[in-house]
Amino acid sequence: MNEIFFIVEEAPEGGYSAKALGEPIFTEADTVEELHVQVRDAVRCHFDEGKAPRMIRLHFVHEEILAV
Repeated sequence: MNEIFFIVEEAPEGGYSAKALGEPIFTEADTVEELHVQVRDAVRCHFDEGKAPRMIRLHFVHEEILAV
């Protein structure tokens, strides 16, 4: 596996949550900078030595609700 994808959403209570696609990896952080650190750490912890993907992609989902 060369890369892993995360869906990132703003958490209702503030901060961000990130969930990997295809792997049971989930993490949270208060800022985007902290999220980068948390995601890297979660990926390193999940995979065996030398098996982690070389690239992590974060897909930020931003939801807006419009009144009609």
